[in-house]
Amino acid sequence: MQTRARDIMTAPPLTVREETPVTEFARRLLEHRINGMPVVDAAGRLVGVATEGDLVDQCKRLHIPTMLTLLDAVIYLESPRQFERDLRKMAAATVGEICTRDPVTVDEDAALEEVASLMSERKVYTLPVLKDGELVGVIGRSDVVRSLVRGAAGAGD
Repeated sequence: MQTRARDIMTAPPLTVREETPVTEFARRLLEHRINGMPVVDAAGRLVGVATEGDLVDQCKRLHIPTMLTLLDAVIYLESPRQFERDLRKMAAATVGEICTRDPVTVDEDAALEEVASLMSERKVYTLPVLKDGELVGVIGRSDVVRSLVRGAAGAGD
């Protein structure tokens, strides 16, 4: 029997709404020990995927002002005001502002090989699973690895 997406997906999927603050999103990722979530609108329709990578990208856009430390004094060589504004703006951002829109998805009937190929070729870690266009689950890379390990263990029986 061939393993299908529906066999390894997490269902129902943990999702995050577009209007959720990125700070809350980051907390949920850590709490659930996952690296991404499907993003849904107010009606529960899939609109994107948000990941730890999106959070890291958000952080790397911050320009930390150059400073010099002399004895116990900190001397900014440029104004820290822009940094402070950018930091406040980043903290106020929503998931909808940082997520990847129109994400790569897979049908629940897709074979494990197709899932693995999509994740590898498209460089995605969080793959929403659809049934008749509706979000029914999510697959992470760890789900694929877990399935491969189970398959290898079962083959040795």
